[in-house]
Amino acid sequence: MSLKLSFGLLLMAGMALGQATPPAEAHAKEPAEPPVEQPAVTQHKMKLRGKVLAYTATAGMLPIKNDQGKTEAHMFYVAYTVDQTAPGKRPLTFAFNGGPGSATIWLHMGCFGPKRVKMLPNGFMPPPPFELEDNQDTILDRTDLVFVDAIGTGYSRALTPELGKKFWGVSGDIAAFGEFIRLYLQKNSRWTSPVYLAGESYGTTRAAGLSGYLVDHGIALNGIVLISTVLNFQTLGFTKGNDLPYILYLPTYALTAAYHKRLAPELQNDPEALRKEVEQWATTEYTQALQAGDALSPAARQSVVDHLARYTGLSKPFIERSNLRVDLSHFDAELLRDEGKTVGRLDGRFTGTNESGTQQSTDFDPSESAIRPPYTSVFGDYVRQELKYNNDNVYYVLGGGIGQWDYGLSGWAGFADTSEAMRHAFAKNPFMQVYVAEGYYDAATPYFAAEYTFGHMGLTADEHKNLTRGLYSAGHMVYIDGASMDKLHADVDSLFERTIIK
Repeated sequence: MSLKLSFGLLLMAGMALGQATPPAEAHAKEPAEPPVEQPAVTQHKMKLRGKVLAYTATAGMLPIKNDQGKTEAHMFYVAYTVDQTAPGKRPLTFAFNGGPGSATIWLHMGCFGPKRVKMLPNGFMPPPPFELEDNQDTILDRTDLVFVDAIGTGYSRALTPELGKKFWGVSGDIAAFGEFIRLYLQKNSRWTSPVYLAGESYGTTRAAGLSGYLVDHGIALNGIVLISTVLNFQTLGFTKGNDLPYILYLPTYALTAAYHKRLAPELQNDPEALRKEVEQWATTEYTQALQAGDALSPAARQSVVDHLARYTGLSKPFIERSNLRVDLSHFDAELLRDEGKTVGRLDGRFTGTNESGTQQSTDFDPSESAIRPPYTSVFGDYVRQELKYNNDNVYYVLGGGIGQWDYGLSGWAGFADTSEAMRHAFAKNPFMQVYVAEGYYDAATPYFAAEYTFGHMGLTADEHKNLTRGLYSAGHMVYIDGASMDKLHADVDSLFERTIIK
């Protein structure tokens, strides 16, 4: 995503060549600090698992200032705090989505918040108009919640597009969220609360980076929830010379193919057995074959072709033409080509269609297009009608509000990686625990890539004990599936049980 921005030049009249510098008062004054917006505060009640839960919702902005105290951006948030509790002792969770360029509408309105968008039980889109319902899987009974939009997403804005560039990158984004968390703790007297982070997708990249950033700024986390994780982008980057993604995506390809009944009958009925079989082959024979390169023998090459066809449901000629390396866009376009369908990137259970049956990539992600409309329309009504927050700016749900993302000096090919920051956080804070939730059918951040990253971080045996994982029969947004959301709630609840000292 990129924004083409043009800026006019402010020319000062009367500055003829050789003319003396005018007095200071003739220069344009610095822009005044923007007015402080008052948050919208509302009172609510819900019946949660047989008990009445009373809570306060606060929707507003916090200013992000530079070292000179000048405001450079505002970050929009919605906070939920349970009434009649001691806030200084109650757990506090900061939650955010990723993108980069995604608002935190998904975790807010689909996963952890007190209200959620009503979807079909399997997470598919219901017919419009879309509805809101009480979320019986909210974790508000466990922790107060603060949902935060990154700068350039939702209602969060930099004061100018030029200032926005400061925040549209790995390090600038982490620093902005770090400052938001510090400021929220300060303004709300929450320094003594147990603090948690919950991130999804690129939000997990941010959460890992924040874990190191915060501990270096005196804020030690009790726990982190990572949903659909990517910390090391080398595991996802289908670039020439990087064979790692072909290995790590293969179990997800197999599970998706099995879901759509494209594999042999003996591989289709037990996802757990299938993934273990594919993981074993991918990390042995397949890895060795890719490393052999042009030296691979014809017999070994044929064995790889046979196995890939068995595990992906793709034809042997297609695999041959792909040089044993099938990237995600080709897999999504090819798997169901004979049915005139494509499969989803965020969630391989979803299907769509291409304009042409000969295209080598998909026109759109059918999983994203099925999820976005319900969340967008329901949140637009909820934020104004129930939260009483009035803002006529565009709420940037996914894209449109940020420019090109800076992944580092080398860009995407340099493979941004925040796993080292999390390793430092584990080393400096032995009490921090991390829970990782991954979906079988998530091809945006495949589960095996996350497992590879955590297995190569250099953690000690004791640090690995503070890292737990769960797999779900869903895609990238594991919580849109009803059964998976129930499991996620129980798993996250267990994290709080382990990390809160009673």
